[in-house]
Order: sequence, then structure tokens, then C-alpha cells
Amino acid sequence: MSRMRNSNLLGKVTLLLAVAAVCLLCIAQSAFAGTVIGWGEQAVNSGDFARNDFVGIAAGGGYSLAFKSDGTIVGWGRNDHLQATPPDGNDFMAFAAGEHHGLALRSDGSIVGWGGNWYGQAGEPPGNDFAAIAACGAHSLALKRDGSIVGWGLNEWGQATPPDGNDFVAIAAGHVHSVALKRNGYIVCWGNNNQGQSNPPYGNDFVAIAAGGWHSLALRKDGSIVGWGHNDYGEAAPPSGNDFVGIAASRFHSLALRSDGSIVAWGRPAYGLSKPPSGNDFVAIDAGYDHNLALRRDGSIVGWGYNWYGQARAPSGNDFVAIATGGAHSLGLRKDGSIFGWGSNGFFETTPPEGNDFVAVATSGYHCLALKTDGSIIGWGDNNHGRADPPDGNNFVAIATGSAHSLALRSDGSIVGWGYNEYGQATPPDCKDFVAISAGGCHSLALKSDGSIVGWGSNYDDENEYWFGQATPPDGKNYIAIAAGSWHSLALKKDGSIVGLGRNWEGQATPPDGKDFVAIAAGGLHSLALTQDGSIVGWGENNCGQAAPPVCNDFAAISAGRNHSLAIRREPSVSIEAAMRLTPQALNCNDRGKWVKVRFVLPDDIAIGDVDSNIFGEIESLGVEADYMDVYVTADGLVRIEMDFGRAAFCDGLTDCGSVEITVKGFLTNGQSFYGTDTIKIKCSK
Repeated sequence: MSRMRNSNLLGKVTLLLAVAAVCLLCIAQSAFAGTVIGWGEQAVNSGDFARNDFVGIAAGGGYSLAFKSDGTIVGWGRNDHLQATPPDGNDFMAFAAGEHHGLALRSDGSIVGWGGNWYGQAGEPPGNDFAAIAACGAHSLALKRDGSIVGWGLNEWGQATPPDGNDFVAIAAGHVHSVALKRNGYIVCWGNNNQGQSNPPYGNDFVAIAAGGWHSLALRKDGSIVGWGHNDYGEAAPPSGNDFVGIAASRFHSLALRSDGSIVAWGRPAYGLSKPPSGNDFVAIDAGYDHNLALRRDGSIVGWGYNWYGQARAPSGNDFVAIATGGAHSLGLRKDGSIFGWGSNGFFETTPPEGNDFVAVATSGYHCLALKTDGSIIGWGDNNHGRADPPDGNNFVAIATGSAHSLALRSDGSIVGWGYNEYGQATPPDCKDFVAISAGGCHSLALKSDGSIVGWGSNYDDENEYWFGQATPPDGKNYIAIAAGSWHSLALKKDGSIVGLGRNWEGQATPPDGKDFVAIAAGGLHSLALTQDGSIVGWGENNCGQAAPPVCNDFAAISAGRNHSLAIRREPSVSIEAAMRLTPQALNCNDRGKWVKVRFVLPDDIAIGDVDSNIFGEIESLGVEADYMDVYVTADGLVRIEMDFGRAAFCDGLTDCGSVEITVKGFLTNGQSFYGTDTIKIKCSK
């Protein structure tokens, strides 16, 4: 059998960490760092940015695409039409981003499209003789190998009806017009011309073209740029000089890449669009509707401009341990205790405080909280009604944010609330036996140490017209986790089943059957649950795909926002080396004795709760499993493990005499393993 010392303390800690979601907040902890995965209105995969292996970029309408060196395409940002979800495959050679759709050119010359398709702009023209693609607005273009052009999608102004001919070498799609470069260096335009954007300059010395919203650009052989069309923001008035090697145009701004690797921007200054990053190591640029991307020589990407959907600044890496989703923004807590924010930033909600002493994050519509290692709380973002002004003190152990109010749990089991309080949602009951909290739209929930739930605040909709009952929790004392959404609530039972209550018009309060759930999250009008096998189930409103999680079974935490969802995906199992010693150091299998003992000292970043005591250690080379395992923490704060292997089974697996190297493996709760190696001297029988 397995024995765990300090088991009572561990149980209390586990109960506190069992809270998987807090309304449009969601604080979700995972035992080990992992990758952030986002779906719904905002898509992201922080693992895509763990390595600097990008070779191409494309900026669309609120989303971004990038081309990796292995031929795959990744997307992030706005995803309400799945435009940031490119197809799988590693045979792509080019791609393009329109307003709500994407295109990719395969190595066999065929085209694949995805995203919004109401005008057929994401359709796939027949054939495998294409050499280049372009997309913008709601139409698409493709250049064939024979030099002819094909267009499809919205064609109200003829922008998808290219001219005849087979002498074209480059294409560019604007919002409602199109541009093409001929082999002889001349430019041809078609489509809407209300701003003169389809009246190209005369000349045959052009080598590159770009089409924006209502203006166009062209690069000459001598390295100078010419612009024409709409110019209210100066977007069609490029800087002087003849050292330019690349151009990009969007709605009301333009970019250019110089031969020294620096970037110049001009046009509309909103969102910092005309303030590119400094440096001279850039090799590619692209201009989206309200954001820009630049590719560095080292394969990394820099984005700037409007970031409502996280299209310009996405999380990178696989070191996240907690996540929180707001209305249109997200927060991620890294293993080093720092916070990263992305998405909307109208109230600076994605501009978290600096520091690496944070242990939890919470966010809702537009305000955020973070809990520090010293037990104090810091708030930022929208502070209407004082929702982002936490109380003083350093005895807090948990935080929760609702739509316009906040809650904090003290170490003595009491709760304090602040912010908007018209319905009493920020006035918690006066008790000291609470172990978890959750804040919803205008209601709050708390879990007691006896497993019962208390609710307070509004039971109605925002207009007090419909009674939903979201603040009236179910009876019973068998609950281990709670989650409050905008107008609904969820509760997780000890047996692994889920109870839902409150508004159910979209089915968000009708959880799936089953008793294999370990965490819950309640968003605006949708819900999520994490199962024992690491997969996620979603239900409720799914207009942006927020209730349709990826099909995987390696997730460790979940969070539900208004129209998007997040999860932490465990990193692929990497075995962790630990100090280990075998006893005895010399063994005669003919001697008496029952056990071969193994003692581990785990690295200091592994806690006792991270060890999976339900799976005993093993020696794979001998095909034996430990008969006994004890996990405990010593006075020095390190986790130590003792394992006993039956001597008979150990000796039966041996095939060599003399010094034999033995590797013993143990397991962690996140699916990873740890191992240690030691040498034992085996005496052979005569």
C-alpha cells in the first residue's frame, strides 16, 4: 500500500485548489507549467511561439497567421469564423489573410481556404497550377503558373474579376479593389475606384505592389515607393528614399522595409500603427486591418497596433501555471510568478503589474486581480465602483472577480467583498468556514469546509425581469468546487458529477452526465468541464466556438470567458532526474532479506501534492514494480520518497553479475515521470 504523510494538510490544500473557475474570471491552477490553448472568439496556442521557427507572416482582420519552417501554418487572434484556425498539414508554400478568411497554397499547386465564406471568398478554385495567392476584404485572387489570374468572392465592384492575360507576375488584393504587376513592369488595377486607388501610376519599372483599404503602393526598381488613392491620413504618401525592399498596405496605414532591416510606417496613427518597433533585423512585414506584424531574422515575430483579440501580442512559451479569461482579454500566470496579458486593453486590463511574486490571477469584464506570495492583493483595469481596489492586508488565500465586483478569501476562512453591490453580491455572509469563492455577473458563491454551498446577490437577469436562481445553490454537503457565470452557476460533486442552476436558455446550466469530472468553469453563456482523462467538455452557447474545445486528453486547467475559452495543456512528458540511492549497495541474491530499498530526493520545485502516490515506482529494465511507497516532506522542505522492491522479483529480473546500473522511475500527477540511477554490485552464485 502507499502511505502519504501530512495527508490532512494535503487534503485541505487540494480542496482550496479545486476551485476551477470564477465567472468571467476563472482562476485555474495546474501542478506544472504548460502551454496555453485558446478557442472561441480568440484563438491562441502559446506553444507555437516557444521556438523562433517562423518564415512568413500574414495579418488579417483581427487575426494573424504565420508560416513555420516545417511547412505548417499557425493562427491566433480573432476566431469567430475559424479564420485563425488554419488547416493541418506541412505541405504549404504560401498563405494569405483576408478580413475573415484565409487561404493557403499547397506545394502541389492547389489552394485551400477557411474562415468566413458568405461570398464564397474561402472557396477553393479547382486546379493545381497556382503559383501565388492574395486575400483582403471578402474576395480572393490567385495567380496561375501560366501568368493568368483567377478571382472569387465578393464582386460588387468587380474586384474579383481580373483582366485577361497571362503576363502577370504578382497580385495584391485590397478591401474593394485589386492590383496586379505585369512581367514588363507595368501595373494594372480593377474594382472600386472611388478614391483613385485603381488608377496606377504610369511606368514599367515596378517590382512589387501592395493594396490597402482604399489606397495602393508600388515599389520601383530603384528602391523608391509611390502611392495613390485615399490619403486622408497620409497613407498614400510614402517617405522619400530609394533604400526600400518591401511594402505593405492596410486600411489607412502603410509599412515599408528598408534594406538595412529597419521598418518605416506612415498613415493613421491610431493604436500606435505608425510606430513600428526599432531594430534593423527585420526581414518581412505585413499590415492587418488595425495591427501589424514583422518577422525578425532570428525567426521570431513582433506585433503592434490594436490587440482586442490578441492578434498583435500573443502569449508565448510553455511555462504557464494558471489562466484567467475576461470579456475580451486573458491573463496567464507563468511559473516564475510573472503575469502576461493579451486581448482588449481599453482599461489597461492586459497591462499587469511587473513582478514575479504572484501566485494567482483573476479577471472579469474589464478589471483584474492578482494574489501575491505575501498574501496581499493588487488590482488594475476598470475601477468603476472600486472593483479594482482590493482591501489592505496580507492574509488572503484566494481571489475572484465578477462582472463589476470582487471577492477575496482570507486565511481564517472569512470572505471580503468590494465593488458594485446593488444586489448585495459584494456583501458576503459573516462566517469563517469557507474554503473557496466564485463571483458571477451579479451574484456570488462560496464553498464551505463541510462541502455545502452558500450563494448571495441577484437571482434575476439584469433587468430583474426573469428569475433564474443562479444565487440559490443546491442543498447538500458533497460539493468540492463551484463556478459562477453571468447568470448561471455550476457545482462539482465529490462523486465527479456536475450540477447546474440559473439561466439555461442556451443550455449552459445543463451539464453532461457522467462522474468523471475534476474541474468546472462557467463563462458568459457557456460552460466547460475537465475530465479525469484530461479531456474537456463544453456546452451552452457556441456562436464563436467557445463551447467546442479541442479534442485532446492532456489538459490540466480550464477557464471560460464571455465568448472565448482557455486551457493549459500539459507539456509532453519529460522525465525529471532526481537524486536516488539503492540499499543495499551490494547484493547476494542467495542471502536472506526481503527488500531492495530505493530512496529519492526530488528537485525543490516539486511539491508533495505533485507526486502520484496511486502509481508505484518501477524498474522497467527488470520488469518489477515497487511493493511499497512512502512520500513525505522533511525538515529541509524537500520531497522524499522511499520505495521497497521485493528481493525475489528484483533478482529474478537480473541477467548480469558485477556492477549493474539500475534506473527507477516514479510518476507525477501531471503525467510526467521522475527517475534516478544508481549502481548496485551483484554477487553471482558459484
